[in-house]
Amino acid sequence: MKRIIPALLALFLAILPTFSRASDLDAALACNTSAHRFFADLADQQLIDPKPMRVESNSINAFWPSRGAKLTAFGFPVFAVVGFEKDDPMFRNGDGEPLAKSAYGVVVFASDTKVQAVLDGLGSTAIVHHAGPHLTAIFCKRS
Repeated sequence: MKRIIPALLALFLAILPTFSRASDLDAALACNTSAHRFFADLADQQLIDPKPMRVESNSINAFWPSRGAKLTAFGFPVFAVVGFEKDDPMFRNGDGEPLAKSAYGVVVFASDTKVQAVLDGLGSTAIVHHAGPHLTAIFCKRS
């Protein structure tokens, strides 16, 4: 019995990562890809819910991370993934003028000053935008 418990514990620890998928989005937020590619990669890995939870008037679609997915961006936990690509069936159109032909990013749990400081230190071209109390958007867009 004493040998079975450590073996079961080792087995549990080995399969635990399959129940909680962690993913760091730093490289994807280097602003050198399209919104379609960014979202297709996340959807293929089942890291986001494929249906947007909200569509803004400027056509920005907001998606929840999938259940059990632990997404981070530059060390900050991700609250939502946002984006839009013109004429792409993955995204729905809002009732106003689209923000850009292709735009994508994340909303993280952190202050805009903390996020901006990290991105400045990395020389990132991403846009930082205050999204709410303790929420900041990190955004890449193409005209």
